[in-house]
Amino acid sequence: MTLYRTPLQSALSPNCTIRGNISTGSGERIYHLPGQRYYGEASIKPWRGERWFCSEAEAIAAGWRRARV
Repeated sequence: MTLYRTPLQSALSPNCTIRGNISTGSGERIYHLPGQRYYGEASIKPWRGERWFCSEAEAIAAGWRRARV
């Protein structure tokens, strides 16, 4: 089993539920977990560089940080 997935593999996987968004104001890369406050409002726009992650470890390794709320 592969522990690392390419951005394209993660973006296309229906099993990946962590949403990686880029802040329009600061450009900061933030990931949202299911159940977090703004998870339902976070949509993925691949053309902006936003993507899905399959694990928190994958998001952190890619340089993203967890949403604070």
